[in-house]
Amino acid sequence: MTARPAPDWLTAWEYAHRGLHGAGVPENSLAAAEGAIARGMGIECDIQRSADDHPMVFHDWDLARLTGEAGVTSDLAAAALEELRLLGTDQRPVKLATFLDLVACQVPLLIEIKSMPGYDVGWTCASVAWLLDSYKGAVAVMSFDPCVPEWFAENAPRITRGLVGTDSYENGFEGVWRTPEAIDAAKPDFLAIDVRDLHRPEAAAWRAQGHPLLTWTVRSPETRATGLALADALIAEGEGLA
Repeated sequence: MTARPAPDWLTAWEYAHRGLHGAGVPENSLAAAEGAIARGMGIECDIQRSADDHPMVFHDWDLARLTGEAGVTSDLAAAALEELRLLGTDQRPVKLATFLDLVACQVPLLIEIKSMPGYDVGWTCASVAWLLDSYKGAVAVMSFDPCVPEWFAENAPRITRGLVGTDSYENGFEGVWRTPEAIDAAKPDFLAIDVRDLHRPEAAAWRAQGHPLLTWTVRSPETRATGLALADALIAEGEGLA
């Protein structure tokens, strides 16, 4: 476990989950980022890796839900992904480099690097770290996969890093966040825990030790109340927003 203090900005903001998205404004789009900035919110976004190793601001492993196209996200080069339309709008998937240029240090960013058991996530970590090396704004990386914060601890330690945790969402990493071995290897500066699992004693113990505890996804007044009571910062959308 890391002994260094997390930056103050981490818990001073509320974060728009995948940007401030809604009707006509797709998740993880430039328009969603602009909406969050205008509302004075930090931004949480997701990273998939293109076939030519560019980090893309895109959530899913496949294209269907977000673009209506068949296929696997990682099978397309960045230029081909940028030609697609998001949810029938004029918005398109963009490179993380483009996203960073738009945010331009105006609000903090939480960058979730997508992974799965057996996935070579190190290439994604390296490409993200290369971009963040010259970015001057408040930014943190995080993942359900403890290999991600572990990679950053070893190779890019100046970047704030977190471990995302769930026991309620099936993604191959359920419960991993509660294992001492994962915490020791990942050396996270913060945890970001599923709001449905905030009542677990491990979450309370982490926070009691003075470590930052974020929570996702806050989507209702009820989960907002839970998050405000048991966590230090919220990642929210829809009816969960203030």
